[in-house]
Amino acid sequence: MNFDTHHAGLLLHPTSLPSGTLADVDRWLDFLQAAGFGVWQMLPLGLPLVGLSPYQCASAFAVNPILFPYARADLRSFADWRIRQRHWLEDYARFMVIKEERGGTSWTDWPHALRDRDPQTLAEFDVSHADALNAVMVEQYCAAVHWQGIRAAAAARGIKLFGDMPIFVAHDSADVWAQRDLFLLDASGHPTAVAGVPPDYFSETGQRWGNPHYNWIAMQADGFAWWRARLLAHFEWFDLVRIDHFRGLAAAWTIPAGELTAIHGVWVEAPGAALLRAIVEDMGDLPLVAEDLGIITPDVTALRHQFGLPGMGVLQFAFDDHADNPHKPENVHPDTVYYTGTHDNDTTLGWWSTLPEHARQQVMRQLGVSDPDAVPDAMIDTVLESRAALAVLSMQDVLRLGSEARMNTPGTDQGNWTWRFEWDDLPSDLAPRLLQQLQKAHRCEIQAYP
Repeated sequence: MNFDTHHAGLLLHPTSLPSGTLADVDRWLDFLQAAGFGVWQMLPLGLPLVGLSPYQCASAFAVNPILFPYARADLRSFADWRIRQRHWLEDYARFMVIKEERGGTSWTDWPHALRDRDPQTLAEFDVSHADALNAVMVEQYCAAVHWQGIRAAAAARGIKLFGDMPIFVAHDSADVWAQRDLFLLDASGHPTAVAGVPPDYFSETGQRWGNPHYNWIAMQADGFAWWRARLLAHFEWFDLVRIDHFRGLAAAWTIPAGELTAIHGVWVEAPGAALLRAIVEDMGDLPLVAEDLGIITPDVTALRHQFGLPGMGVLQFAFDDHADNPHKPENVHPDTVYYTGTHDNDTTLGWWSTLPEHARQQVMRQLGVSDPDAVPDAMIDTVLESRAALAVLSMQDVLRLGSEARMNTPGTDQGNWTWRFEWDDLPSDLAPRLLQQLQKAHRCEIQAYP
């Protein structure tokens, strides 16, 4: 999308729609259009295997079929589609069928012939489970066809789809099982080092995500084929894609697998520039957003600028005494996607209601408001009126909801990813009120319904 003009987006994962799926997506797109939004941002669409986190999924390519309850498609094109998707599809189907047959156990606990992908064993498995394998692949095909209909419906309303790509993949995934040489694993398939982030704003002990690290030497040797296929797949689904934890393309926090926390890790460089050059060769343009929150060093910023990628700003992080804080509105540049808060933050109302009094005074002073009740709305106005090319609001903030509607609390594994709204939660004047706000901020580019 063009980052030379002002856009406005709304952040809402499909699981937060009233149906919890894409069953009511047309009504959602109508709302976005009526409210004047030109961008719908969502979280990754993959299939979570443990818990509900869309950042720990069964595949870097497959989508969660639960999101597509009514997906149907003409199967006459399925054979051609299957050939085009062969680089991931057949191994994903094997992975899911084996996993179901083995009670959901991790692939490292499968019998060695399956764990280590013995060719004879896999060939026999394909024959004996042909129907089950085909069903998994057809399910993915129907979802892909359905999504293209959603994408066309969004485009007809002037709405661009903004996706999200986790930089790392889950260890218990089809990708790691099928291509062990691309990851840092021991002889039995377990990670030798895992990913995470050091202690930061969110956690005193950092975050130990547990994802295996990439074997960048092997990836570079084949021209980053897996990464190139992954990015191209994302752009079959989205107009714009956020690379979560972009700094991992410059250097990644590497934690010995035996460590229980992220404290004792080290930064290890990654060949991000070479990777992005390979993607440029394929696409010519990079419709990517770099999630550059947290500990950002000059090399990360340089990598982002080298490839002309917009970064991110979060207004909730702006309220301190440091004049050079990049999240302060006056420091936000046009090449930025600016948020009140992301899916990892509390809602603006929840964040505001839990601040100590001295912090509340600083927020009000910096926002230039005297009424505490005006702060949540002032936060939205500040983001919309900033110089950022894309301003994104969360649905929770638009509905003025508190901490009960928070999507995720980093470092915890309970109560996350479950929030959804109900259609009755939307006041009748919400869409026209938002439309007026976007028009005032010169961020409304689409023709809204009368």
